[in-house]
Amino acid sequence: MARQVAGGGRAVEVPPERLDGWFARFAERNGGVRATVLSATQVRVTAGNGTTATATVPFGPLKEQGEYPGLAVGPLLHHVRTPRLIALLLVRKGGHSLGLAYDGRVVLSRTDRHHVQGRTAAGGWSQQRFARRREGQTRAALQSAAQDAYEVLLPRLSEVDAVVLGGDRRALDELRSDRRLAELFDRAEPRVLDLPEPRHEVLADAAQRARVVELVVRDRTAGRE
Repeated sequence: MARQVAGGGRAVEVPPERLDGWFARFAERNGGVRATVLSATQVRVTAGNGTTATATVPFGPLKEQGEYPGLAVGPLLHHVRTPRLIALLLVRKGGHSLGLAYDGRVVLSRTDRHHVQGRTAAGGWSQQRFARRREGQTRAALQSAAQDAYEVLLPRLSEVDAVVLGGDRRALDELRSDRRLAELFDRAEPRVLDLPEPRHEVLADAAQRARVVELVVRDRTAGRE
């Protein structure tokens, strides 16, 4: 999976077990590696031709830090390959799926779907009545998601290594107002997974994607006019 990023370059997602090979191929394509910089939140590799690959450290901070000659991503590989228990919370206005995943496999889950009517082109009183009904359906769906998160995730929060969110950002923002979930959101990773309507299959996919490392690759001319 790759996408273009602001300022030039592209972002790619690489599973932990493929990261070593990805860096080896990056070096082969770009004239070797001149240097590696390890920081708490990022690892930047600079190739012989000036191309850079910057990895965002998931579940940080990275313990070993510093600047090294050549390719020195061993600390990052060890960090991302460490098995973790992750709490997942996926929410859209039409449903939610949440649970715990260990090393990419779902071990506990709860999923629910809710009917929320789509928008209408009707006007006048009918449209206002429809909007109120839709608002009520959305509110009920988010309350259900909050209750399930409180019942399933909060009791196990002391056991988990990280919290990963996914789905619709606006729906997640509305859940943040529930004070019962404050600790859950306080521990959430900055990245929010872009996912379709939550179902159990989507939760299983999220359990895998939560482990991936995002890298931004830029050649030496990126950002220049």
